[in-house]
Amino acid sequence: MELDTLRDANFTLLDDAVEDWSTLVKSLGELKKDAEDNLRKGANSAEWAGVNAKVSKEFIGKTAGEFADAHTQAKSIYKILSDTAGELKGYHRQLVEAIEGGRKKNLTVIGREGGFTVTTNAPPEARRAMDQDNKGDITALRDEIQGILDKATESDNSARTVLLALVDQSEMGFSDAGYADRDSAAEALKQADQLAALARKNPDDLTVKDFDRINAGLKKYAGDDLFAERFATALGPKKTLEFWAGLSDTHRGNWELGRDRLEQFDDLQRNLGTTLANATQSDTTAMADWKRTVIDIGDKPIYGNHGGPMGFQVMSNLMRTGDYDDRFLTDYGTKLMATERKFTGNGEHANTAWHSGPAAPQLNRIGEDSGADALTGYLKGLSNSPDAATDFFNQQFVSKDDPDNPFERDTDENGKNGKVSLSNFQYLFEEREWPQETDSKGDDLHTGQNNLALALEAATTGHPAGELPTADTPAHNAGQTKLFESIVASVSDDPERLTKNSYMSDSIGQIASEYLPDINRAATDVDPHPDKNDQDAQQAWDRIKDTYPIAGSAAEMNHRDVSRFLFTIGQNPEGYAAVEVGQKKYMTYLMDYHLNPDLPESQRPHHDEELTVRSIARHSGEVSGTLAMGRNEAVASGAVETDEKYDHSVAQWSNTVSGSIGLGVGVGTSFIASPVVGAAAAGAAGTVTSVVMEQFFKDLEGNAKDGAGPTMGENWENGQESNMKYTRRAASEAARAHDHPHLGDVASWAEDESRKAYLSAGNHMRIIAPELLTEI
Repeated sequence: MELDTLRDANFTLLDDAVEDWSTLVKSLGELKKDAEDNLRKGANSAEWAGVNAKVSKEFIGKTAGEFADAHTQAKSIYKILSDTAGELKGYHRQLVEAIEGGRKKNLTVIGREGGFTVTTNAPPEARRAMDQDNKGDITALRDEIQGILDKATESDNSARTVLLALVDQSEMGFSDAGYADRDSAAEALKQADQLAALARKNPDDLTVKDFDRINAGLKKYAGDDLFAERFATALGPKKTLEFWAGLSDTHRGNWELGRDRLEQFDDLQRNLGTTLANATQSDTTAMADWKRTVIDIGDKPIYGNHGGPMGFQVMSNLMRTGDYDDRFLTDYGTKLMATERKFTGNGEHANTAWHSGPAAPQLNRIGEDSGADALTGYLKGLSNSPDAATDFFNQQFVSKDDPDNPFERDTDENGKNGKVSLSNFQYLFEEREWPQETDSKGDDLHTGQNNLALALEAATTGHPAGELPTADTPAHNAGQTKLFESIVASVSDDPERLTKNSYMSDSIGQIASEYLPDINRAATDVDPHPDKNDQDAQQAWDRIKDTYPIAGSAAEMNHRDVSRFLFTIGQNPEGYAAVEVGQKKYMTYLMDYHLNPDLPESQRPHHDEELTVRSIARHSGEVSGTLAMGRNEAVASGAVETDEKYDHSVAQWSNTVSGSIGLGVGVGTSFIASPVVGAAAAGAAGTVTSVVMEQFFKDLEGNAKDGAGPTMGENWENGQESNMKYTRRAASEAARAHDHPHLGDVASWAEDESRKAYLSAGNHMRIIAPELLTEI
């Protein structure tokens, strides 16, 4: 900073800017609160249907989020400007005081372009001698002023760097990066540069001290937007891959780290992955280049002609943690699957290029799989990014028109096979030869397929795997329901795709629990596409839509596939528990919804409460009966050792269902959350749902304590009685809650229909899937 610039500075404009930003922060704070309290909450409680359920609700949610991001960014800018203005005013005051102090000693400070001069006030002819006599004072004043200018320059440059980094984070909209002051943001950038410089060293030369500093720094700053972007771009895409691959390869020679820090490699992998995931959310030009390059070099050895693992193998292992940018994941997945096609002959044989070997680096330190298979880590990344996962699984893997397509199937049941197109889902779930690995005990590992199930959970539900839907989770869209339809059809076609990979059943069960409205519709056998000229068929379908209202897109399956799918899920305790608990809760929601006198007449499916109650009880009973058939089959065949494992799995849902989460099980986001069912959707104590589910889990707990055995699945009669009991209780509590004049009749309708439906589920399975039944 020039001397005259600081000495003659007029801070009026800067003060005005700070004041304007202060006002803006307050205004945006009010808008943020209004958007959250009115826009978002209003959208979540409104009765959305059809396209509005997906588009309008999601748009409003994102808009409310933009107000929050705008407020965060404005507050950060305000604090940075305020800090900088305060500092520059301080340096201005110090400079003026220093010059005045020099004047009192007969010293003059003269500014010039690129610097300044300190001299005495003596006439020109005597100045040289006077300057010599006052050399000490001149030097001291020069150094003092230079120090002030240096600090002012640093303050100004720091503010400029941070502000530019902040506004560059988001190409459109606002960044959610928040900082309490300028120095904290500047320090984040400084640390990013320093840690990137360390990571750029030859991994063989990294010391334990270097490792500890990188690991601690990434842990501290992984969630810092500016740090993440600067660290990733300063390190560069190629060096990022070389850093992790070199560090992970203890065969290469860094024995010190392998000896002293091996137990912390998993922490570094998590911290590095989370940092890079955060960085990919940035819209800077440098980060765009980073993402593009990582994809470009993914199918190449990272050391070029010197070999090494492929870029995809390294990068995919860093995707196991964090939330990566959707577009990046999609583009990455497209190139990844093209590479898979190249190495497998379009899926005809195993991908031997991504198999683990004795000399290969252990690229994964989170869990026991080696990380050699690039798809394993990538799928774990997709499990945190629902939108990218949906897009990935619905993409085509191979076309039936491709002459090198190795897949043939009898699609029209004429006894002749023909080439078929496969989606990424179909290839990975049905056809891929997954690499075989074992753990330290010699047991088979199935990490890749388990991650596949997690990614499918995210792709079909719209929320990260392992989480439950919230009021902000959008209703299912067409891509999600299309994928769910594919899952149901695939499992129905060959149940062993799931029963022989039972570790996937917990995720598949959770998926099914969030599509219960769609499943119940399918169980009615009513054509969702009736002939427009067939008024009876049209009315029948309208009744089904009203009985099982769905927000957003609806999945369409046939009754046979749904029954075989549920039967298969029922053969695994975790899958069974998710759907059975969900169905009980969903059935109770429906009773409460339809017996509410405030429900508009236009939304009453039969205009007859008895028919409505019986319909709900019938299809709920069939779902539970089909699951119970699967449960009994698993125990009878020896696939599950004891029936008590089912009760244990069901009991795990107790805290979730009886707590404050109303959308967590069964209903998901596809059930229309209208004001009419607002109380039920809240899941609060005292509602119909909480009363019924509390009794459900209380009975389960009692049976475990007194050793009475399970209430469902021990034998067919007990299962039927239990289902009747809870269906009757749901109808009774709903009728009581809404002061229904014929409470006893309502309960009897539900009980009677539940009994018949539970029995018919067994008969239905014997007809459609006799080959699946060992003993009932």
